[in-house]
Amino acid sequence: MAVKITVVSTKGGVGKTTLTANLGGLLADLGQRVLLVDADIQPTLSSYFPLQFRAAGGLSDLITRSAPAEVISRTVFERLDIVVSDDPEGRLQNWLLYTPDGRPRLKHVLLSALDSAYDVILIDTQGAVGPLQDTAVLAADLILSPIPPEILSAREFARGTLEMIDRLRPMARLGAPVAPLRGLIYRQDRTLDARRIAQELRAESFAPSRGAITILNTVVPATVAYREAATQRVPVHRHEPRRAGATPSAARTMLALVDELFPHLEAHRLTECCMGAPLESIGVSVQAREIRS
Repeated sequence: MAVKITVVSTKGGVGKTTLTANLGGLLADLGQRVLLVDADIQPTLSSYFPLQFRAAGGLSDLITRSAPAEVISRTVFERLDIVVSDDPEGRLQNWLLYTPDGRPRLKHVLLSALDSAYDVILIDTQGAVGPLQDTAVLAADLILSPIPPEILSAREFARGTLEMIDRLRPMARLGAPVAPLRGLIYRQDRTLDARRIAQELRAESFAPSRGAITILNTVVPATVAYREAATQRVPVHRHEPRRAGATPSAARTMLALVDELFPHLEAHRLTECCMGAPLESIGVSVQAREIRS
């Protein structure tokens, strides 16, 4: 069965798409069969990486017609496929809202049609509450939320996320329980204020979550590498395999995140390789079977 992770935040502009794309790119280079799902009306993830093949359909066809053969596009990177966003007018939102099984539909479609074809399915979401965000959240085995360490984002994370969890909890009766949620401190700069907020997010005193949220140990620093990689349309671990100074490289940071989320992959074994060789070679030189075992 594929591990399904939905990247979500009730606040826009926090880095969900960048995180989804870079996590998918690294997992594919680690030998995993990865499917990206763009569940955002604004199709940013759909154009993040170049496509080798563009399918006729997209997310709307997958959800409303359960047609996986017609919706899988292929990126130029091996083992990295995508279901693109194809609903610029937002009609899918209404379909999900007024269809009796609309909100849990994506979960059941992925289980029945795509679960055995991929090792990991990563779902990007819009930064607004609504039926499309709900169906993406309910499809997940794990929810991942990037949190910039500034006070407004931290407060919205606590408030909005808890409201979302409480609102969707009854969906368990339809076979779609809300998955565990992990917060990721994202784009942390080197200011004292950012470090203080990050500490508060981890502290028990910052506990409106009532134990519903766990903050990961990995911290994604605020560096230009992520913007540069997006401009070049490549995964960030390939763009910055090494970095001088105290701030860890993008490759080291993303490998640490994979270690936390997918401990069975033992991605840390690749750290020396990543620090000492071009990342472009990892997809070829690393034996996927060895990593999986």
